Amino acid sequence: MPLLNTRKGERKVKVTFANGLLFVETDGGKPQAFPLEWFPKLLNATDEEREDWSQTEKGIRFNKLDVDVTL
Repeated sequence: MPLLNTRKGERKVKVTFANGLLFVETDGGKPQAFPLEWFPKLLNATDEEREDWSQTEKGIRFNKLDVDVTL
């Protein structure tokens, strides 16, 4: 389960997938769940494609899939 530190070291984010949901948990924050049905590219993506993400100012970007999830 990948963890990411921003360049400034401000936040850590944990991204996981289970039971047709995308879970995003920020350091010290509540986990958020998003149905993969909202993001068809993520729903049909490989594990490799799902693991290639980065944290942005507004949320998470899945780089290989060109998908943004706003938190």
